[in-house]
Amino acid sequence: MDSDLFSRRRAERFAQLLDEANGGRRHHVRSSADEELAALVAVSRRLTADRPAVEVDREFRTGLRAMLVATAEREGIGAPATSAVGAAIGGIRGSLLPAVTGRRARARGAILVGVAAGAIALSGISAASENALPGDALYGMKRSTERAQLALASSDLSRGQLFLDFARTRLDEAATVRNDRLGFSAVLDDMDADTRQGVRLLTTVAAQRSDPAGLDAVDAFLTGQRRAVSGLLDPADHADRDRTRRSLALLDAVGNRADALRSAIGCGLPAPAASDALGPTPSACPGNR
Repeated sequence: MDSDLFSRRRAERFAQLLDEANGGRRHHVRSSADEELAALVAVSRRLTADRPAVEVDREFRTGLRAMLVATAEREGIGAPATSAVGAAIGGIRGSLLPAVTGRRARARGAILVGVAAGAIALSGISAASENALPGDALYGMKRSTERAQLALASSDLSRGQLFLDFARTRLDEAATVRNDRLGFSAVLDDMDADTRQGVRLLTTVAAQRSDPAGLDAVDAFLTGQRRAVSGLLDPADHADRDRTRRSLALLDAVGNRADALRSAIGCGLPAPAASDALGPTPSACPGNR
C-alpha cells in the first residue's frame, strides 16, 4: 500500500474524529485505525481540558506560532486553489479534485490546531517540570522540552549554546543525586554528552566563519563549569571521584581545543578539514610548530 496515501487517510480520519469530539457533525464512516486514533483524540481532549495553572512563556508562544505558520505555508494550508490545476485535469477526476484538496487542507488544519492546543497545554506541564530530577514523574517531560528547544533553535550557534545550558542543568542534577552512585554517574554521562555536542557545534561555527564568538561562549561555560564540577570531588567516595575527574578531563580538553582554534583563527589558517567529537582539529600556527 502507498504509505503516503495511507498517512493521508489516517490524517483525514483523525481530523474527523477531532471534529466530532469537539461537537462537530458526525461522519458515518469507520476506519481500521479508529481505535488507535480514538486514544490520541482522548489525549488531545485531556490536554486541552486539564491545563495546568501555569502561565505560558511568551517566548514559547512566539516560537510555536512561527513553527505553525511555517508548517502551514509549507503544506499549503489556507492557500487558494489554482485554476490551472482544475483546467489541466478534466472529467470526473477534475470535478472531484477541489473537494479532495479542500478535505485534505481541512484535515491538515485540524491537526495543526490539535497540535497547537496540545503544545500550549504541555507548555504548562513543561514549566512545572523545570525542577524535576532523574526518577521524578516529570523528568521525561523536562528532557522532551529540551529537545523541543533544540528543534526550534534558529542556528547551530543557538543550538550549541543550548547544549551547554543543558550541561549546566545536568551538573545541578548531579549535585542533587550524588548519594545515588548509579544515578550520579548516569547524569554526568548525560552532562558530558551535552558538553561535547555543544562544543562541537560552537567550534565548527567558529572555524567555518573565522569568528571567535562561538569560542567566547565556550570559554564562559568553562569558567563556571570547571569550578562547579570540582566542587563534586569533596566529599565523595573513590568511585565518584574517578567519575568526576573524567568530566574535569573533558573540560580541560575542551579548553585546549578552544585555545588552539582561537590561535588558528588569529593567524589566518583556513578551516580545518579534520574533526572529532569536539569539532575541528586545527593545525598549529606556522610560528608555533
